[in-house]
Amino acid sequence: MGIQVLLASTALKTVSVTGLWLIPLLLGALTYHNYSSYDPEARVLDKDPKNEYDFIVVGGGSAGAVVANRLTEVKNWNLLLLESGPDENEITDVPSLAGYLQLTKLDWQYKTEPTAYACLGFKKHRCSWPRGKVLGGSSVLNYMIYVRGNRLDFDQWESFGNPGWGYRDVLKYFIKSEDNRNPYLAKSKYHGRGGYLTVQEAPWRTPLVAAFVEAGVEIGYENRDINGEIQTGFMIAQGTIRRGSRCSTAKAFLRPVRTRRNLDISLNTQVTRILINPVTMKAYGVEYVRHGVKRVVYARKEVILSAGAINSPQLLMLSGVGPANHLRDVGIKVLKDLPVGENLQDHVGVGGLTFLVDKPVAIVQNRFQAFPVTMNYVINERGPMTTLGGLEGIAFVNTKYANSSGLWPDIQFHMAPASFSSDNGQIVRKILGLTDEVYDTVYRPIANKDAWTIMPLLLRPNTRGYVRLKSSNPFDYPIMNPRYHEDAIDVGRLVEGIKIAVKVAEASPFKQFGSRLHMKPLPNCKQHKFMSDEYIECQVRTISMTIYHQSGTAKMGPSWDPQAVVDPRLRVHGIEGLRVIDASIMPTIVSGNTNAAVIMIGEKGADMIKQDWLNRKKR
Repeated sequence: MGIQVLLASTALKTVSVTGLWLIPLLLGALTYHNYSSYDPEARVLDKDPKNEYDFIVVGGGSAGAVVANRLTEVKNWNLLLLESGPDENEITDVPSLAGYLQLTKLDWQYKTEPTAYACLGFKKHRCSWPRGKVLGGSSVLNYMIYVRGNRLDFDQWESFGNPGWGYRDVLKYFIKSEDNRNPYLAKSKYHGRGGYLTVQEAPWRTPLVAAFVEAGVEIGYENRDINGEIQTGFMIAQGTIRRGSRCSTAKAFLRPVRTRRNLDISLNTQVTRILINPVTMKAYGVEYVRHGVKRVVYARKEVILSAGAINSPQLLMLSGVGPANHLRDVGIKVLKDLPVGENLQDHVGVGGLTFLVDKPVAIVQNRFQAFPVTMNYVINERGPMTTLGGLEGIAFVNTKYANSSGLWPDIQFHMAPASFSSDNGQIVRKILGLTDEVYDTVYRPIANKDAWTIMPLLLRPNTRGYVRLKSSNPFDYPIMNPRYHEDAIDVGRLVEGIKIAVKVAEASPFKQFGSRLHMKPLPNCKQHKFMSDEYIECQVRTISMTIYHQSGTAKMGPSWDPQAVVDPRLRVHGIEGLRVIDASIMPTIVSGNTNAAVIMIGEKGADMIKQDWLNRKKR
């Protein structure tokens, strides 16, 4: 996290150096010109909602954009998509500028609850949780990494009593969305061509990522397509980019269908409550605020929540659907007692594992000249500004705790050719919320030096957190506690993951660069022998970083599952005309970056709605 801003700092400097103040204006103008000249998709039209629709979709993010697209394929259905934030802009298109979007109006700017178990190197012991408040949702803020998860994840979902969610069933939905432009995958039965979502490798990379993949092979893993038959292995990352620019779900699924007469999109429109008849227990509309005015809009068929794993449970609870005792505590009338907001899961990583190199091969802000780098991106769609948020390599590895088959790895690596201080402390430390003590002690001494990092992340945590309401006010941010590292095995897996990462860095492919571990201990861990298990555990708890993958807070499961909120067709138990279609429904988090899986959920959810309503007509 945060590495993506290093290149951004190069392109968007506004310091008083002759000519550089023109770069932001030039970037915006030329990117817009480039977009208008070569991209057939224009921005969506922002409309005031009418009084009634067949379907209302709340949230225009990774799932909601897909649902809106697919349901309006039925020409005699009309649909309203409500999005709390604005549309994307020219800057959001630039992959390397993702960090500049955090802590802006496009970001909900959430923070976790303080904890004694994790986030100890961040201010007030709170982790930052950036979430997209923009059309396209977190697909506009993320690293664009395209990872589907492990086939065993989906088979496990099915084994929990969710028929139709096994890997053999969901694979077709991944393929349906995809337009994979990597030539070496063109004939793979696991990939699609011609879908709405463009997937490809970034057109620019450092030599460090080749060494990363070669090192993985040297220590016993294969260089393979991690979205293919077997996940375990190393590869150069694939991402959701198109011609060097971000391919968000808004760009992929909404802009091409913006002229459909049965689709209305309303931006900067915050839904505050789902309207549910307390007698019939049927959802019939939503209450929303637009331009400071509270209104309602009605749904003839269904209300579909696609607001994400934080806001979907928040809206359910505000509407009287949730844990009865908690709703009473905040003064909300209980309509349906369900475990909404429980089962919260996230991928938590360990940041700060840094390796120094002697050769000028990493991303160092001061090395790049702003004007030529920007022009290369704008004119040629090439260069360092096309990097996937600064990430270049992906790997899935097995610790001693992993499944004995070797086919269900428990740790993922993100490899980046930079450190926390490659931007000289300008942005990365701020968006992470690093304390001054940690930054000044460990990272300031290597500012602007060539370095690279591996961030191990925990794929399937044992801990389960929660989302709860702070009050009955829909504009109060909810309480979010992921309960990071309260389970000893979770910590143990990450300790082993760091050991494997060091093994990768010590392999022969990195010797050509003079790669070596940065040996400065974290100030709160210096009582332990450096890189002992005790020290590594302290690092795990100190620099605990979200990978933006919150999920599970409206768990999918059959009626006999006491933890389930929605059934296998994503209908809220006990409430007619209400579904949840987003990361909230995951019974267990998928093994890998979640955006691709959420898009799949949107595809499958839309198909189920079509089946339910169109088959009803035929009967």
